[in-house]
Amino acid sequence: MKVKPIETDDGSHSLYVESLDEHYHSTKGALQESRHVFIEAGLKQKNASPLSVLEIGMGTGLNALLTFADRVKEQEIFYTALEKYPLPEAVTGKLNYEQLVGVGEEVLGRIHRSAWESWQEIGPGFHLKKLEIDLHSWKPTETYDLVYFDAFGPDKQPDMWSVPIYQTIYNAMNPNGLLLTYTAKGAVRRGLQEVGFEVERLQGPPGKKHMTRASK
Repeated sequence: MKVKPIETDDGSHSLYVESLDEHYHSTKGALQESRHVFIEAGLKQKNASPLSVLEIGMGTGLNALLTFADRVKEQEIFYTALEKYPLPEAVTGKLNYEQLVGVGEEVLGRIHRSAWESWQEIGPGFHLKKLEIDLHSWKPTETYDLVYFDAFGPDKQPDMWSVPIYQTIYNAMNPNGLLLTYTAKGAVRRGLQEVGFEVERLQGPPGKKHMTRASK
């Protein structure tokens, strides 16, 4: 996919996909959106160690970077990221997340340069496995405590937001697991409920009224 770098309102970078007329993050602030939706409503609710995290749509690596940076001290994370369209280093190498988040240089670089299809240690206690795969072809072999559902919006990629997909994810989650997503569309909430999730509509990040959290 052809992408165009942009700067969002909080000073953090994002990408614009011309073919979809879609942004990777909210233009109101990529960093504050990711922190609000996935870290505050998700990671901060889970202090267990080890903790198993699944991300649907790794994209720029921002959610992985924030999870690395904002986890509870000494919390061990096993982070699985699915991505059908990996970004080239020419794009990821120009993102400004590391300086804004305050982590050491090269953490985001290690995330993007790490080998695919096997566990890699990004830093002490943070293990990453990237899978270059279409979500529809994915056959889970592990279970997860936390799921970041960060695909492009339901109006842009409706096949990603379907009951069979929700069922696959639900079946791969541990009891009391949480799924987070930025969308609060009624069809998404109803689909999640149909497969067994308990669904909450929470306050959204700046520029968005609501978001969704689902628990197993």
